[in-house]
Amino acid sequence: MSRRSDLDRLYDLLDGLEDNVGGKQRLKNCTGFMNWPDRGVYFFFAESETRNSTDQLRLTRIGTHAVSTGSGTSLWNRLRTHRGANRGTYEDGGNHRGSVFRKRVGEAMIERNGLHDEYPHWGEGSSAGRERRLAELEHERRVSEFLRDLPFLWIDVDDEPSPQSDRAYIERNAIALVSNYRKDSLDSRSNDWLGRDSPRSEISDSGLWNINHVSEQYEAAFLDRLTDAVGETSEL
Repeated sequence: MSRRSDLDRLYDLLDGLEDNVGGKQRLKNCTGFMNWPDRGVYFFFAESETRNSTDQLRLTRIGTHAVSTGSGTSLWNRLRTHRGANRGTYEDGGNHRGSVFRKRVGEAMIERNGLHDEYPHWGEGSSAGRERRLAELEHERRVSEFLRDLPFLWIDVDDEPSPQSDRAYIERNAIALVSNYRKDSLDSRSNDWLGRDSPRSEISDSGLWNINHVSEQYEAAFLDRLTDAVGETSEL
C-alpha cells in the first residue's frame, strides 16, 4: 500500500471515530466533568484547512500522555494543560512550560508578529516565577484563544504507562504517516497556516505541531490497532 492510501485510511478511520463520539470537540467547551477515558490519544485539526482531495479537516497535531513508566497523567489532564486556565491569577492564559503544544504555537506567533522583544524568555526553562508568568500572560491568552478553538478527536486506549504502550505506538506512527518533513508532500499546508512561521523546520515543513517522530517512517500495521481503538471509543 502507498503512503497516500494509508493516509486516506487514517482519515476515514477518524471520520468513523467522529461518528462514534458524536462529533469533534473544542477545548473551549470541555470540562473535567465530561466522561473522558483515563488514557488515550488525541487528534487536533486545523480550524479552516481541508485535505487536498476531500473536505476533511486537516490533521495538525497528534499526541498522547503517560508514556513514561509510572506516570499518572490522564487524558483530560493533558488536554486541560493545553487549554490553559479558566480562572485565577492566569485566567484565560496558561503555562506553556507545561505544554509543548502551547510553547510551539506561542513561538510561531512571536515569529509572525515580531514579538521577540516583548517575550524574550518564552520557552526558557521548565518553570517560571510569578513575575515572569504575569509578563507573559497576554501572549499566553493569545495561545489559549487559538488552541481552544481547534476541533479535536480522541481515542480510548487504556494501557499502562510505558514507552512501549499502544498509545505511544499509535501516536508515533500516526505522526510519521501524516508528516511531510523530508518526504513527498501530501495535503500540503496553506501559506497562511500559523505553523509556517515556526522557527522549527520540523513544524513548518511537516505540517504538524509536532517535532518528535516527524522524520520517521511509519508501520502501516498501526492502522489495525487504531481501528480497534476507534471501535472501543464512545461518546463522552
